[in-house]
Amino acid sequence: MTTTEAGATAPSESTPDAGDTADTVVTDHDRGVHGYHKQKDEHLKRLRRIEGQIRGLQRMVDEDVYCIDILTQVSASTKALQSFALQLLEEHLRHCVADAALKGGDEIDAKIDEATKAIGRLLRT
Repeated sequence: MTTTEAGATAPSESTPDAGDTADTVVTDHDRGVHGYHKQKDEHLKRLRRIEGQIRGLQRMVDEDVYCIDILTQVSASTKALQSFALQLLEEHLRHCVADAALKGGDEIDAKIDEATKAIGRLLRT
């Protein structure tokens, strides 16, 4: 436990929650906190910008804009989504996979397999 300025105690990263055994490591991931939580607002802002790009594509088609101009915008939108996906993947590796590594056992193998499959899906795009 750690003590806050107000004198209250807060659980530390390695403090087991009620019902956990002494050798169980409790992580943010166990508490439902995902790797992107610290950048959630930035991610939402970025996704709204991408959403605007997609709406722009719809408008371009509706207004019969030249094909190559639409394809240029498709490329920009695709790159923006790929960049977002790469950032999310990095956060997953640093947080979720790292948490599983702390626990060891089958969980780390499952997280590595999951991340490898996600990378494979990203590469096929």
